[in-house]
Amino acid sequence: MPGPSDRWSKPVTLDLTTTGRTSVEGPFEALIYLTESWPAHKGLHFVKARSACRGALAGHRSLEEARAEFEAAAEEARDKFSKSRQ
Repeated sequence: MPGPSDRWSKPVTLDLTTTGRTSVEGPFEALIYLTESWPAHKGLHFVKARSACRGALAGHRSLEEARAEFEAAAEEARDKFSKSRQ
């Protein structure tokens, strides 16, 4: 049964200007980060990552699927932030 202690094969290291450098180990941590500390609470990849992490915790999606979606959301956040600073 999946749960909050499930970890990805490799952590995702975030280096977002707004929140600093953080290592996220799995979908539970990612969901907390997306909910409480994410710099851009909108965007397609943000929504997909949140959904994939919830799905992985419920056993409907794979851990690595959730990881890939979370990485895409991080890239989306970096892009949005860098464009807003120009």
